[in-house]
Amino acid sequence: MEKNAKGFEFRKFATPRIIGGIAIAVIILWALSIIFGTPQGPSSDETAVRQLDSPAGSDDRSKSTLAEHPPAADPAAKGHTTAAADHGAPTRTGAAGQGPTTHVVTTAQTADGSHTAPATGQSAAHGTPAKATGAAPARQPEPHQQPVAAADHSAQTGGHGAASQPAAKQGAAGHAMPTTAAPVHKPTPKGVAFVEATIKPLSYELEERWWGWRPNDIIEFTDNVNTFQLGVLEVTRRTVVALAERISRTGVTDSLDPNLEDAMNWFMVKASSYWFPSAESKYQEGLEELQAYLEKLKAGKATFYTRADNLIPLLASFEDLLGSCDENLVKETYDDGTPISMFDVDNYFFYTQGVASSMATVLEAIHHDFLITLESRNATELLHHAIISCQRAAEMDPWIVLDRDLSSIFANHRANMAAPISHARFYIGQLIKTLST
Repeated sequence: MEKNAKGFEFRKFATPRIIGGIAIAVIILWALSIIFGTPQGPSSDETAVRQLDSPAGSDDRSKSTLAEHPPAADPAAKGHTTAAADHGAPTRTGAAGQGPTTHVVTTAQTADGSHTAPATGQSAAHGTPAKATGAAPARQPEPHQQPVAAADHSAQTGGHGAASQPAAKQGAAGHAMPTTAAPVHKPTPKGVAFVEATIKPLSYELEERWWGWRPNDIIEFTDNVNTFQLGVLEVTRRTVVALAERISRTGVTDSLDPNLEDAMNWFMVKASSYWFPSAESKYQEGLEELQAYLEKLKAGKATFYTRADNLIPLLASFEDLLGSCDENLVKETYDDGTPISMFDVDNYFFYTQGVASSMATVLEAIHHDFLITLESRNATELLHHAIISCQRAAEMDPWIVLDRDLSSIFANHRANMAAPISHARFYIGQLIKTLST
């Protein structure tokens, strides 16, 4: 009994210590295996395939992976890797008497999801055949297999894999980006703006003004609009004459453009002509002739010269017209000494306003088409002031045109109109002198 009791006590004492020692030994061996063991990374085949199938934005990660775990290379191949294809999986073949040769199978995925690559045995990065000295020849793909490209040394170090397109045509994910050609804008020929500005004021009075052309009405229901249209017509006449005789010709020996010659003649029809011919019909024909000249100008079949000596006659004609308007605005009596009638006061005002309105349009076109000529003579500021003055005159819109004494508390609208007209005439005169020097 005493021996049995001692044996039981010994087992009770030794068993937990033995089990604990074994557990401690297992833990120590496991820790040592973690500390001194080498973790197995991905194989070279998987690394190359993962690098080539990854987006362009993961190039840096692919480079680091290849740098840490380079694929196995055949010593006889001098660092180059050959290609083979077998259902998209990596294959390993060995030559007789040599070590195993690693073959990396890579495919490039296009935007539509299909896998395409260059012919077997070519470099994916350079497009040149991959050469292997002393290596076993690559096995050709069978008919049911897709052709694949080998990842050569440059593909492994460059990090771009199967990038067969230029870098400029690839997006962030390596896909081809569409290229669009920039639209080509042809410059507007010189003279287009000028001719359009010549057509616009009179075209509005004939086609867009309510009741149309009014100076030749048998019964004149209006008076102010009638005289306004006469001012527009006068500016159109002088502009077309200068265009036909000067601006569209190289000199006095050059022939007149037939469209401009006809337009010049049609605009000379009397404004009050009612029938045989009617003023409206002839003015409309004149605008059509100007439009025909404009189309030839756009097609390069007509001429328009932006020389200073071509522009000066038109500006001189405008200066004369503004001088006549200025005189009618400031004079207090007729030539026979009688006071200005109240019926003529508004006629002078609205005729001048029609002149200023259409002249501002033409002067703006001159600034556009003759800009180089004006800048070469430092004349753009003078023309700008003339345009502003004409626009100020055209914007006046009194309810009733009054002609009170200049010291009266009531307005004298003729004198108010005369101020910007005098400024416009002055600046045009200075512009002529500047262009003449």
